[in-house]
Formats: sequence, structure tokens, C-alpha cells
Amino acid sequence: MRGRRTAMLMALDALALAAAYFFAVVVRYDGLSPVPWRHAALVVVAAVALQWAIGLVGRLYRGRVGVATNEETLLLGTATAAAGLVVFIANALTDPLWIARSLPLTATFFGFFLMLTTRALWRRLTMRLAPLTAAAGQRTLVVGAGASGARLVHSMRSHPESGLVPVGFLDDDPWMRKRRHFGVPVLGTVADLERVVLVTGATTVVVAIPSASKELIRTVVDRCTDLGITAKVLPSFAETFASKADVRDVRDVDMRDLLGRAAIQTDLASIAGYVTGKRVLVTGAGGSIGSELCRQLHRFGPAELIMLDRDESALHGVQLSIHGRALLDSPDVVLNDIRDEVALRRVFEDRRPEVVFHAAALKHLPMLEQYPHEAMKTNVLGTANVLEAAAAVGVTTFVNISTDKAADPTSVLGYSKRAAERLTADMARRAEGAYLSVRFGNVLGSRGSVLHTFTAQIEAGGPVTVVHPEVTRYFMTVEEAVQLVIQAGAIGEDGEVMILDMGQPVKIVDMAQQLIAMSGKSVEIVYTGLRDGEKLHEELFGAAESDERSKHPLVSHAHVEPLSVDVVRSFDLGAHHLGLLQAFEDWVHGSESELVGAHGYGRAHGEAS
Repeated sequence: MRGRRTAMLMALDALALAAAYFFAVVVRYDGLSPVPWRHAALVVVAAVALQWAIGLVGRLYRGRVGVATNEETLLLGTATAAAGLVVFIANALTDPLWIARSLPLTATFFGFFLMLTTRALWRRLTMRLAPLTAAAGQRTLVVGAGASGARLVHSMRSHPESGLVPVGFLDDDPWMRKRRHFGVPVLGTVADLERVVLVTGATTVVVAIPSASKELIRTVVDRCTDLGITAKVLPSFAETFASKADVRDVRDVDMRDLLGRAAIQTDLASIAGYVTGKRVLVTGAGGSIGSELCRQLHRFGPAELIMLDRDESALHGVQLSIHGRALLDSPDVVLNDIRDEVALRRVFEDRRPEVVFHAAALKHLPMLEQYPHEAMKTNVLGTANVLEAAAAVGVTTFVNISTDKAADPTSVLGYSKRAAERLTADMARRAEGAYLSVRFGNVLGSRGSVLHTFTAQIEAGGPVTVVHPEVTRYFMTVEEAVQLVIQAGAIGEDGEVMILDMGQPVKIVDMAQQLIAMSGKSVEIVYTGLRDGEKLHEELFGAAESDERSKHPLVSHAHVEPLSVDVVRSFDLGAHHLGLLQAFEDWVHGSESELVGAHGYGRAHGEAS
């Protein structure tokens, strides 16, 4: 098959050059003087031989590039120009001239035009595109007539089994009017959706703009709901790690699309500067944030990516998602608990990471209200263990993943994560390298998130439980959050808390109602009341913190008072529950000088309780 393709392309190019020289000779001589047909034939043979030789050497005819692609056009133009130039010079040096001096140039340009035309026809005829009038399939409108939309339509027509038949584009860009891609026309703007649906009989709308804003997607979804048709989306590039647009990636709209998909500008050069070629370790690598961190960090080419977690099943999952296999027998996965100080230090000494992302933490607020000692052992002492192990091996960049609940905390979770921020700030003062924290709100789709809870409740027929009709929360997709975490590591300054811009807070009851509407079911919403330590409205900044923008428009920075590791280690974990809560509050609100007592802060509180 390849040999036949090569022979056909070479034959087509030979015919194109022969036709071009024939036309150029007829036009040039025009009966005014004898036509040197013999010499012209020899020149054509030479031109064709040179074209073939250069094309074969450059693998033009051997499948190096696709037919009629931009890459082939450049390669073909180079080969044709080189062959034509050689013929022109050789003819100019003969005495007398074999043919008119201008003929090789004229014929080369015309021949190149004929070669491009035949290749375009070749590609058109060999495309196996389903007819636009396919009887089986959903008539589909594509929002976005740019490169992604065009590729998606081509994919739809190449894969009729997908069940989507493109009938038109919608695009708000005036330059896209009257444009066609693969026979599919632009029929109007998003505002024309109702009219275009009536004209085309479309039953499905696909938003084919990977960087589409949540406002655009919400507008399309609301209008599709009113019209009784289906809305779908093409995943964002951050979600798929690819710039392709394939009909097999098209999926239903979910809350991640309605609340996320912000267009994030990342400085790839600054990120690569501290990640590429470095030994990078991620704690809590099997969690929602940790696993996404590993997937995105892997793209920047670290010398070694060390994924540490105490959950072997979670490590299996993240290794499978990155490498497509998960034998759990390679050194990139490390089974370890950050609460085991001795074992953790051994890992750091053996692997000597240069960059650390600390994502390991307990995060469920009601559970930690019941078991505050667990928050102490993981979120506070565990963080202290990781910080000291990192400092001991000279880590150059340390990024602690925090939460918005650390801003003016009212819960055990918030207090413990605020203490972790202060511990990180203290280590920044004592150790070489950059030690900083990154704070953000809820992550859509993470394990145990409200999104999963509501979805499960709706599937079960309800009721959907909401703590309060006015409760609001900040939300961001895991892909967006991790992009900004990695960016913050590049621009953050020692000891700071970097705070991600989460946009506007979302009413939880609105999210529940949207999910119920998307399900098409009739489900009741029940209000259960705020739980201990739970806020009605979360804040990203504490009362004493100001929104100071950093080098990135979506990242702010705030100062945090240091808290010595010695202080938290001095606390007696055997103390009463109330003694621990008092310690948390003092660590968050007090200064270090107030906390460190001559006889050990924690023991004094333990006795007092």
C-alpha cells in the first residue's frame, strides 16, 4: 500500500511538471519563433528527476508527512523550488540557451500550484466522511467554529458510529460568518440558538471551545433546557492533557463545567525552571489533589517523580493514570505514612528530593471535630515531620497545600491547617530554600466532595441534604487548582501563604437545584443545619490579611506568623480533648513568644485540662 502511494504521488508530480512546462512553452513562444520541443523535453526530464531525487531524500514520498497537510506543503515547496533553481541555473549556463531563460521559473511556480491542487483533491477524495444527511444520529450544532470546532466536525463525520451528525456551527466572532468546515456552515451566533434549532431540527448542542467560560456554558445549558434539547461539551485541554478535538471525548455537561473551566495563563518557563530535571516528591500522592499534581508535574519532565502515600490502592490508581500500567514495583511509588517520622526521614535521605509538594492531610471537617487528635497527628505533627525531613536534605522548594478553612478558623480542620501554614513559615526562616503554603477552597469532584454526595443522593431518589439555605462555598476544578498551585510554587516568596483566586462563592442550594434539574428527576431538598465548627460563608483571607496580588493575576499572597516545631512537639497528646482544642486556638492566635513556656507549653495545658 505504501509503495503504491509513493508511486502515485511521484507520477502526479511528474505529470504536473510536464503540464506546467508544456503550458509555459506554448505561452512563451506563441508561434513567434520555432519551439525547441526536443530541448524542452530534456529539461522536463531533468526537472522531474531532480524533483523525485530531492523528494525521496527528504522522504516527501515516503510518508514522512500527511498528504495536503501544512507540513507537506512546506516540504513540497522546498523540494520543488530547489529542483527548479537547479534547472534554471543549468539552463542559464548553456550557450546557446536550450529554452528561454524565464521558462524554468514560470513552469516551477505553475507546477507547484498543480501539485498542491492534485494533493488537495487526493485528500478530499480519500476522506471517509459520513454524509451530512445521515439518517441515523442526532442532528448536532457545534458552538465554536475555530480550530477545535473544525476538528470536532471532522471527527464526527469520520466516526458516524458516534451518533452525532453536524448540521451547523454557532459562533459569536463576526469573522466566522459564512464560513464552512468540511461542508458544515456557520449559521449564526449563540443568541440565534433557538432560530437555528428550529431551522435545522437539531437535538444536540456541543460546546467545542475547550477554554469556554462557565458563563458561556451556563448560557448554552439554560437555553438548551428551555428548548428541550441536549447540551454537551468538549473537555478542556487541562482535563484531557491534549489539544485534539475528538468526538469520542464529547461528554454531558456537569457541575465542573458550570463552576469551573476558567482560562488560566501559566508561565511555563518559570514552572519548568524549578521542576524540569529535578527530583520532585509529592506526599498524599493518591488523593484528589496529590494525584492531579503528579499527573501535571509528570508533563514538565522532572528527573524523578516520587509519589508517596500510605494508601497502596491510591498509589496504584495514580501510577496507572500516568503510565498506563501499575505494577507497583518501581521506585516512583513509596508506601509511607507521614506520621512515622523515622521512616519518613529514611525516604528523604535515600531519595533526596529537591522539590516537595505536601498534599497529605485529613480534610473532612465533621470527622475531625469528633477526632481532633487525628488532625493533630496528621495535619500538624505530620506536616512538621515532612518539613524537618525536607530541611535535612536541603529541599530547594517546599509547597504546603492548605485550605480556606485556615482563614480565621472555627473548626479543628481549620485550626490544624492554620498551624501547618505557620509551621511552614517558621521553617522558611530557619532553612535554606523556599518554603511556602498555597490556600484555596473546595475542589470539585474530589473524593467525598459535596458534588459526589449530591449526585449519589439524586441517583437514590433523594432527599438532597443541604446544611443551610444561605450557605456558600468557593469552588474550583482540580485541574485549575493544581495549575495554580504549581504556578504559585514558581512565584511564591519564602514564608508566604499564596491564596488562589476562587472567583465568586456559590450558594450550595443553587448547586443542588442545578444538579436536580440536570437529572430530570423530582427530588426534595432537606436542610439539616450547620454542624459544629462549620461556617455559613467561607473566607479565603483572614481578618488581618489583605488581598495583595503577586506576579500572577489569580494568585495573592499574605504574611503568616511563624510557629516553632518545638512548640507543637511539646504538646502532650495524652491530654484531654479540650486541652488540645485550646492548644489549637493558642497556636493560631498567639505569637510564638507567648506560646513557648519554660516548662513546655503543651504539658502545662494538658495538666490544666
